[in-house]
Amino acid sequence: MAGVIEDLDYWSRVNRLATNTSDDYITVTSPYGDTLYSLALSRESDVSTAVHTAKATQVAWESFSLRNRARVFLRFHDLVLAHKDELLDLIQWETGKARRDANEELLDVMLNARYYARHLRALKNRKHSGAFPLLISAIERHVPVGVVGIIAPWNYPLTLAVSDAIPALLAGNAVVLKPDPLTSATALYVIDLLYRSGLPEGLLGVVIGDGEKLGIHLISEVNFLMFTGSTTVGRIVAAQCGEQLIGAALELGGKNAMIIRADSDLDKAAEIATRACFGNTGQLCVSIERLYVHESIEQAFLKSFVRKTREMTYQDSIGWGGSFGPLISPVHAARVMAFISDAREKGAKIHTGGELAGDATIAPTIVTGVTEQMNLYRDEIFGPVVAVSAFASDSEAIRLANDSEYGLNASVISKNRKVALAIAKELHAGTVNVNEGYATAWSTLGSPMGGFGASGLGRRHGIAGILQYTQSQTVATQNGLGFGPPFGLSDEKWGNLLTASLGAMKKIGWR
Repeated sequence: MAGVIEDLDYWSRVNRLATNTSDDYITVTSPYGDTLYSLALSRESDVSTAVHTAKATQVAWESFSLRNRARVFLRFHDLVLAHKDELLDLIQWETGKARRDANEELLDVMLNARYYARHLRALKNRKHSGAFPLLISAIERHVPVGVVGIIAPWNYPLTLAVSDAIPALLAGNAVVLKPDPLTSATALYVIDLLYRSGLPEGLLGVVIGDGEKLGIHLISEVNFLMFTGSTTVGRIVAAQCGEQLIGAALELGGKNAMIIRADSDLDKAAEIATRACFGNTGQLCVSIERLYVHESIEQAFLKSFVRKTREMTYQDSIGWGGSFGPLISPVHAARVMAFISDAREKGAKIHTGGELAGDATIAPTIVTGVTEQMNLYRDEIFGPVVAVSAFASDSEAIRLANDSEYGLNASVISKNRKVALAIAKELHAGTVNVNEGYATAWSTLGSPMGGFGASGLGRRHGIAGILQYTQSQTVATQNGLGFGPPFGLSDEKWGNLLTASLGAMKKIGWR
């Protein structure tokens, strides 16, 4: 890692990818405790500059053939793979996450680049027949919206910096990204790889700074916004986008539930739950915060779950080996500890974890005896804490899982696949994983992913994930006869002829 960190010429070049003319700087400290770097912050005028530059470049980019756009991102796929060690180091350096969790980001970006580069046929013109065959023809076009703004959080600095930008760019748009100031180095590094892959200069702009300050200005300048963050902020962002009459996709909070049925393999269920609850140290929108276990196996499951959780190893440095790391900051750790303290004071039992070590480390924490009076019952924790409760029947488990304003992700564990699928269809969540926590749905890029209810709007992944960055345009042509009466026919006779024609078309099976 030292090679990347200490290459001052490299960072001097990469830092210029951000538009920032301010004299104000932010000094970023790693969750490991090291002072990392200082970056100049962007002004509101820098947002305008970045958007205007991107807009000017977008015109030429839109004229690129789909094949030539795809080539850029297939080269990018290979560059990410070639620089995987540097990227993994940077992610760990900025977030403190375990390397296995950082590696999920690398895989996600590569999968997105390859998937969308090879599925651009969704953007091709489609022909449609009109109300009357031969007389009317129409073409459906997908036109880029223009400039897409992306506001990305700190928890997945590689994935959320570029995996949303990939379909937006491939659809013919420009992008202006505002990464979280805590994780800007990872974003700048991977954007440099995009430019080295052949992306036109200026097409992907970067502004760095506080979301409350720069976000409003970005929304006022762009044609579409992709936001990932809390539901509280998401409501504000949605209102601002509505005021500007621009489209938006919002992936927001979650209070995700896992149902473990009585027929489950206990050790396998515990292993799945450990990854689903404590991956990325719980700092993941789709991670599981509520476990509902059938009452007949609750104690046996809990014993296995606690044992596997205690076997997780802490990592406080870059490299492979650990399974969880520190939280992103002491401020966030204090917020998570407030949930634990509140539950403990109100009678909950802490089976493992539950203590703050150092400034920002909380071991994976399992809680039982949670009641509605406790803050963690309904609120998203966004940390390594899970509440375990019992249920008596499948219908009760479904009711408990759906008892939330959120609807981002859910999970069902069972040996009976048919029953598990039936339960999945009853859950109010944008994605439901059977016999897995979140990775199965997340990695199935052909299927859309997003939230119900307070968990957001719009979808990532799938064809929907690229079409949302376009506007549909219909170009319809009238061939021959028009809709007005021909040959001197009266309106009545012409109207009767048209309706009779529609009736005949139904009989012969014309759509």
